[in-house]
Amino acid sequence: MMRIALFLATNLAVVLVASITLRLLGVDAYLYQATGADPMSLLIVCFVFGMVGSIISLFMSKTMAKMSTGTQIIEQPRNSQEQWLLDTVAELARDAGIKMPDVGIFPAQQSNAFATGWNRNDALVAVSAGLMQQMRPEEVRAVLAHEIGHVANGDMVTLTLIQGVVNTFVMFFARIVAQAINAFLSRGSDNGNALGFMGYFVVVTVLEIVFGILASMIVAWFSRWREYRADAAGARLAGSGAMINALSRLKAETQLPDQMPASMTAMAITQGRTRQLLQKLFASHPPLDDRIRALKEAAYRE
Repeated sequence: MMRIALFLATNLAVVLVASITLRLLGVDAYLYQATGADPMSLLIVCFVFGMVGSIISLFMSKTMAKMSTGTQIIEQPRNSQEQWLLDTVAELARDAGIKMPDVGIFPAQQSNAFATGWNRNDALVAVSAGLMQQMRPEEVRAVLAHEIGHVANGDMVTLTLIQGVVNTFVMFFARIVAQAINAFLSRGSDNGNALGFMGYFVVVTVLEIVFGILASMIVAWFSRWREYRADAAGARLAGSGAMINALSRLKAETQLPDQMPASMTAMAITQGRTRQLLQKLFASHPPLDDRIRALKEAAYRE
């Protein structure tokens, strides 16, 4: 539940920061005074600020990822393991048709990995120290292929665009509903703003939180869908058997504490256990059993 709370808090923070910016620029004050404000103009303004927040987070993604996970970029390989890691990523990147991403290792005992970056030719692929220690080379290669698949599919950019659109409608509908509530409460009154100046802002904020939580389910659904695509890409690049074995190994380790920061959940290869309905709705990854089953079915069809 803590991971879900942090995931929601991260998404809501972007919306609330953009919302505060709208207030500082006087947009909310205008809406409070003008109950007949043009919805299209409001939608355009919300779109601009909703997208700006997401785009800024995209451009900062590599820096934030390195800071939050403690990832150390391999500039010069210090041993044969790091050299193998660089060579393997270079080979997979070449096969996927993308430029060589930065490669790093982060200090976590659980087997995990993630990819991030603002575009497919300026990405970061990182693996945990535990993954390098506990998996066989062909399984590590499959995990790397999965992450390269994310990069080649442009998942980071697509997720940013979806989050931006979601932010837009969260801010837009929060203000439209707040205006409707204010108009309803003001019926038959000489005062056209029954909520009051502060009351309007409070209602908008509460609605943004509620709509933001609901919208997070849409973002999480897309994140789960893209994991299947990345698994398929990993199977093409490293072989179905190796990808299935890697996911099976990850499944066996789900009893261990998850050491990935919540802000990095959507970019990791595994989120761990998702047993409760609430966890399933907000999970960034499908259950490992479902992912393994999808790979086996695809291999059978071939």
